Amino acid sequence: MSATTRHAVFVLRGNPITALAAAGLTLIILAALFSPWLAPYDPIASDVSHALQPPNAAHWAGTDQLGRDILSRILVATRLDLSIAVSAVSLSFIAGAIVGGFCGYRGGRLDRWVGRIVDVLMAFPLFVLAMALVAAMGNRVENIVIATAIINLPFYTRFARAEVNVRRNSGWVEAARACGEGHLTLVLRFLLPNVLPAMAVQISLNLGWAILNAAGLSFIGLGVTAPTPEWGIMVAEGARFITTGKWWLVGFPGLALMLTVLFFNLLGDGLRDILDPRMRT
Repeated sequence: MSATTRHAVFVLRGNPITALAAAGLTLIILAALFSPWLAPYDPIASDVSHALQPPNAAHWAGTDQLGRDILSRILVATRLDLSIAVSAVSLSFIAGAIVGGFCGYRGGRLDRWVGRIVDVLMAFPLFVLAMALVAAMGNRVENIVIATAIINLPFYTRFARAEVNVRRNSGWVEAARACGEGHLTLVLRFLLPNVLPAMAVQISLNLGWAILNAAGLSFIGLGVTAPTPEWGIMVAEGARFITTGKWWLVGFPGLALMLTVLFFNLLGDGLRDILDPRMRT
């Protein structure tokens, strides 16, 4: 067992909340991967004769206004929401780390121009900016991914720029430069790998935000369109039935959304303890 693995086990044993978040996310990811086989019913098949049934033995989470099984829709929606979040955060992480890394290393005019662009992006309320981008490009899944990646891009660009700027004149960087390493190699091989562990905490937090962003866009009608199962759509469709006591239409999709975001946020705190070398005593 490696030193990192031993330290991770030590942190998880000492922090049961982080262990709970890791276990919960593992179950959610497994549910997303195997949702087509776990869903007991067709998530888009209507059966109005069984519409608006409360949770029972046949439908554990009840049915919606069209008689569709809510549990099946939640399971299938898990794959879609996680796919959007992971794709968007991966794009913003890769682009932001590379751009921010080179800006922090080179400085000068490139750093100033990129810094101004990042400042402009962060001047907008991020969800409003995502709404504008999706409205302009069209509410397709790929456009939601692009919009979510764009609003997350400034976080990684600024973080990578600041961390690389601190390390660019370190002794080990000067040694690599003296050995003839080029600027591209210095940034990609030496500097960025040293800041990636710290950025992993931001990734965990941004995954939760990306899921909320995708669900929020769908809730207001700018995200995934019906009848595709998606947590935001399910909450929006069930909201008008709350006053009639049909709580399960909103309760179960909202609970899945809340727990997923909560687990990502809690896992971020644990990742900080696992990846921070200062915690290894």
